[in-house]
Amino acid sequence: MNIHIAENRPGLGAAASQAIAAALREKIAAKGSVTVAFAAAPSQNETLAALIAAPGIDWSAVTAFHLDEYAGAKPDSPWSFRRFLREHIFNHVHPRVFHPIQGEAANKQAECVRYGALLPKDGFDIALLGIGENGHLAFNDPPCNFEDPAPIKIVTLDEACRIQQVHDGAFATLDDVPRQAFSLTIPTLMAAHELFVMVPGPAKAAAVRASVEGPLTNQCPASILRQHARAELFLDRDSAARLAT
Repeated sequence: MNIHIAENRPGLGAAASQAIAAALREKIAAKGSVTVAFAAAPSQNETLAALIAAPGIDWSAVTAFHLDEYAGAKPDSPWSFRRFLREHIFNHVHPRVFHPIQGEAANKQAECVRYGALLPKDGFDIALLGIGENGHLAFNDPPCNFEDPAPIKIVTLDEACRIQQVHDGAFATLDDVPRQAFSLTIPTLMAAHELFVMVPGPAKAAAVRASVEGPLTNQCPASILRQHARAELFLDRDSAARLAT
């Protein structure tokens, strides 16, 4: 991974959005369209805010997806990732289409089949990711499956993941956090042609160190990012604080 360390969260967002905007413009110029998977979490706030202000992006050429969604989430649920993305980006810029995971689907397996069929067969052009406090990517908590045959699946969230959702302010108590979610799998994420990974804040420092300097292991899902040919990791001083260099 190429690692970029900013002084603070706004600096991280500015640097990441500049790189993402350049990649979007390049892909659109080359092929007339671009497929993008978006993470939905407070860790993305500064990046998304800067990205919607970036000049020269033809958003009508963007086909948008997202990484995950809580099982049972409706489009207007306060904790819905679809709602998060609308409020933080798609109410401000307008992609050609946004394909949402329907968290409220009564038949979860059928929804996985439906959404999996929508995913680009040769991988996303660009994926915007974060890293969880437990090292997860999307909702692939440890121990994850680096060779999962499914493009998207139902997962049971571990306690560390659910506690993070309380820390992030999405839920008042642990009991409020759903126990299941839809998540794109690790192979789906790794098939993206370019990865941009935004990870601010002191709560992520241990996970960043494990991802960058620890063993490559499914006990830290984000460690697999080191095997991607075009992964850019954006940190601030707080999230980078425990790195050796």
